[in-house]
Amino acid sequence: MSHWASGVTVVTTAGPTGRPHGFTASSFTVVSLDPPTVLVCLDRAADCAPAFTAAEWLAVHILGAGQRDMAGRFARKSPDKFAGLATEPGRSGTPLLPDAVATLECRTVRRLPVGDHLVLFAEVHDARTAGEEEPAGDRPLLYHRRAFHALGHGG
Repeated sequence: MSHWASGVTVVTTAGPTGRPHGFTASSFTVVSLDPPTVLVCLDRAADCAPAFTAAEWLAVHILGAGQRDMAGRFARKSPDKFAGLATEPGRSGTPLLPDAVATLECRTVRRLPVGDHLVLFAEVHDARTAGEEEPAGDRPLLYHRRAFHALGHGG
């Protein structure tokens, strides 16, 4: 599976006590345009899995080429992945990360256990993109062969 290149996202939510949770996901895709629905896959053994199993809302942050550190932060096991990170609350209270290429605020509509993962289906209720002048620009961060890569400019 490491030969498949994919975009990189960080998915966040707020737990029942308001504590933020998040994970890096390269298993993300658009499922439907009407209504706009996406899916993301979460390892059921992840520390944050209980929070995402219970949460009604989540946010998907599509990362830009300059956000390898952000991807790495949320890919590691850590008791507080949000330490020292400035976030803002989304419309549902879900923590939103700065400088993503795009951010989708979503309501979870279905959870499906498949093998060792939980597939989260979520309907998009709000979407925003970074402008060209913002730090992430519009070049996506990619994951391929167990490493992060930036998409080069075509020529």
